[in-house]
Amino acid sequence: MLSIATVWILLLLLGGGVALDRVLSDAVTRNFDGQLEYVLTAMIASSEIGPDTEVRFNRPLGDQRFLEPYSGLYWQVAGKGHEPFRSRSLWDRGLQPGNEQADTNAPFIYDSSEFPDDSLRVMERDVMLPGSNVTWRFQVAQSRAGLDEQIRMLRSTLIKSFAILGLGLILLSSMQAFFGLWPLRRVRRAIAQVRDGSAARVNAVLPTEIAPMVQELNELLAHNERQAEEARRHAGNLAHALKTPLTVIMNEATAQSPDLAATVIREATTMRRQVDHHLARARAIGRRGTSQARTEIWPSLQAVERAVSRMHRHVTIDVAGEKTLAVRVERQDLDEILGNLIENAAKYGGSRVFVTVGPVGDNVEILIEDDGRGIPAKQRGQLFTRGVRLDTSKPGTGLGLAIVRDVVEIYGGTIALEESEDLGGLQVRLHLPKAV
Repeated sequence: MLSIATVWILLLLLGGGVALDRVLSDAVTRNFDGQLEYVLTAMIASSEIGPDTEVRFNRPLGDQRFLEPYSGLYWQVAGKGHEPFRSRSLWDRGLQPGNEQADTNAPFIYDSSEFPDDSLRVMERDVMLPGSNVTWRFQVAQSRAGLDEQIRMLRSTLIKSFAILGLGLILLSSMQAFFGLWPLRRVRRAIAQVRDGSAARVNAVLPTEIAPMVQELNELLAHNERQAEEARRHAGNLAHALKTPLTVIMNEATAQSPDLAATVIREATTMRRQVDHHLARARAIGRRGTSQARTEIWPSLQAVERAVSRMHRHVTIDVAGEKTLAVRVERQDLDEILGNLIENAAKYGGSRVFVTVGPVGDNVEILIEDDGRGIPAKQRGQLFTRGVRLDTSKPGTGLGLAIVRDVVEIYGGTIALEESEDLGGLQVRLHLPKAV
């Protein structure tokens, strides 16, 4: 940042200094030339042809330097076939014409080095005076020493001023970068404290420009803690769920039970369902970070409806609602959620299952109703507990609704069990975040 700012400041000051030097130098030079033009005009205005056909002035020029030898200010009038008429300041020297065809309507100005010890600024003009058919060359010259000294002082002042300005700007940029980035050093130290365990969050009071980043960082830390806690709880739950079947198998094997094979198959099936449940949670947690997840509900509903209808041919499944809605859930997880809920409605209901889809605010609401006996309100919450089954007459392990609840919550949705007003059985109210 400091290097870029330094280079940029130097380029701007260099460009601005060159432009300003040119403007001011031209202004000083124009002022210098204006004085020469004033003298040249006065010379022409006071000139006349004398009786000897020579040029003379009818009034003297006012500057005293024209009378002092080698004073640095000179004039000369010359015509073809006539002796040049010079100022006393030229003494024994004369001015050389700068061009052969000077414009009679405008003066011609140029720099001359005809005097070895003095550089001149010369202005000249060709004039036809009344009473003479000779073209007279009027010249006025002044030493450039004064002009060059003014330009030198001007440039020296510009260089010093711009050097001080550049140094001040670079110093200001350095201070701005140093103090502007200083809060990031505090953030770095706070993160180091979080890493070594001396702090749980970045709690430093920071400027408003840094505060959103720190807030997001704290959210990330909280998210990681939640994931770590979920992983620990997940591992503990899996270990606890597998402990009982393994104990049963071990006891049966130790006792050399004659139905050992049946016991192993039964308990292995239970363990497989437990593993499937926890794998489903792990997959959902891993896919939750994908903010671009988008699944259309209607194709998933149709696929689940076809599969459940083949398993429960006596059940009629009706699906209604908006067909264009989509949710921020992976297709595999949505199929698992809807599959468990619709299959439970078909298994434990009567002969009808009704599914309704519609938008509710930022969510999509899916209602799954059946015409079964329903569930008392006090017992509905128990269905989301792993292993709990209210109806043991039907095959199952009691893990389906637990899996659904976990996956729904992972995606930021909600699920609730209610009584169906239309069919009289159980109604599942599912909310999932709507996708654009």
